Amino acid sequence: MSARQIPPKRTDAVPTADPPDEELFARARAADGRARERLIERYLPLARRLARRYQRTDEPLEDLVQVASLGLIKAIDRFDAGREVVFSSYAVPTILGELKRHFRDRTWSVRVPRDLQELALRVDQTIATLSAGRSRAPSVAEIAGALSVSQEQVLDALEAAGAYRAGSLDAPRSLHGDEPAESLADALGMQEPGFDRAEERATLEPLLLKISERERIVLRLRFGEDLTQAEIGERIGVSQMQVSRVIRQALARLRTGLEPRRDD
Repeated sequence: MSARQIPPKRTDAVPTADPPDEELFARARAADGRARERLIERYLPLARRLARRYQRTDEPLEDLVQVASLGLIKAIDRFDAGREVVFSSYAVPTILGELKRHFRDRTWSVRVPRDLQELALRVDQTIATLSAGRSRAPSVAEIAGALSVSQEQVLDALEAAGAYRAGSLDAPRSLHGDEPAESLADALGMQEPGFDRAEERATLEPLLLKISERERIVLRLRFGEDLTQAEIGERIGVSQMQVSRVIRQALARLRTGLEPRRDD
């Protein structure tokens, strides 16, 4: 009698289905950290895709992905699964808001109005899109048409984009040649006090003609040569009290000449 054939036991288990969003959100609300991590992993590609929209040549993509991921986590923690709204519809504005806040608060060297910052970013993206496959950069009119804004707004945005990064005064102006490169600070002008003195002289010259020669001499000795009133008195042969009176009267006349005329 032949041995009874026993069929082999099946070991292929049915794979467990990936939990739907509703279940994961419910578990995350119940402080299930693994469910929260699963939601983050599931929607992380969405955050990366949105971060690439705002990628600029001088802004590392890794930093933008980090900012977008932070926005994704905020969206997951704040989302109400009981509402009849798809999570992606709620997450996208939250992530984009975090990216815009990043550009507004941390990357612009000069404070620029928020609407102009956002338009500058849109203009930058539009230039990259319109330039693809062309041998030239798009015109202002083409950019304005693509964004449905005026050409003046595009020009304002392009000018505002210059405030995105500030150049260093110590940066070399040129890297050519063997000589040490001159920095931008080396080319900046210095304050010239002579201009202020020239303006003061131009203001005082017509006023000094309205006082006597003796008064002009006393003022020059007092304020030009820095002599004391006693020394001036000895120089011109009068008392210190008389010198004080002359200075007071001369300054009063000069102040009168500086005051604007009032119509009666």
